[in-house]
Amino acid sequence: MRIRLDLAYDGTGFSGWARQPGLRTVEETLAGALATVLRTDPPQLTVGGRTDAGVHARGSVCHLDVDPDRWAAVPGRSDRSPEKALVSRLRGVLPPDVVVRRATVVPDVFDARFSALRRRYTYRLADRPELLDPLRRSDTVVWRRPLDVTAMDAAASSLVGLHDFAAFCKPREGATTVRTLLHYGWERGADGVLVGTVEADAFCHSMVRALVGVVVPVGEGRREVGWPAEILAARRRDPAVQVMPAHGLVLEEISYPDGAEALLARDRESRAVRSLEG
Repeated sequence: MRIRLDLAYDGTGFSGWARQPGLRTVEETLAGALATVLRTDPPQLTVGGRTDAGVHARGSVCHLDVDPDRWAAVPGRSDRSPEKALVSRLRGVLPPDVVVRRATVVPDVFDARFSALRRRYTYRLADRPELLDPLRRSDTVVWRRPLDVTAMDAAASSLVGLHDFAAFCKPREGATTVRTLLHYGWERGADGVLVGTVEADAFCHSMVRALVGVVVPVGEGRREVGWPAEILAARRRDPAVQVMPAHGLVLEEISYPDGAEALLARDRESRAVRSLEG
């Protein structure tokens, strides 16, 4: 049986999502908890969005496959459903910086990675001393220069669309850097903190933090509004673009289509090699 898990975590104490020898990761922590509850070896987990060390998630999704008999045994002697029992029992064995919010039986064609329609991230920047909140220090980056949020928003919007984002991705051999950026905008929240929202069909490694880094100099007034679009068009990494600190970034949501046929169609589309020619 295929099970979807909706989860959240504080990335401060983790070396990212993916398992790494000798390091504490979200994947290993969650797989170990599932092994305890299901009484199996740690299961293989497929996640909808891998996060780097220090990055947080409020709306992550992963899936695993579970033997039907073990799934039926999750409630034990209680009258709870396996879905509710799994969430409750995981709460008892997971550390407080990881929470599984929901468990759902899904069609076998569901894939947390390839079935996803879009991912949405936010990034928080505090650019004034009076905005500093010690209770938000783990998810808000302190910036020592004032930022023009209107200029940043205009620069960000110029990057929206189907493009080759090689200038903002760490290269991987054989992997495409063509992505569809669905939305990128900045606003100053009610608390005065700048919040950037980035949404795309998929992201390359370090792409979101580089997209933030390319508009910050615009907000400082050191670069023109058109500079990020020039960097994008060059299709190569520029040392002038800073990859921003990880802790300001949160994976907010991963969206999926409804129904097995739509899931299959999205899976085929996601696995196809993307290009600017379509």
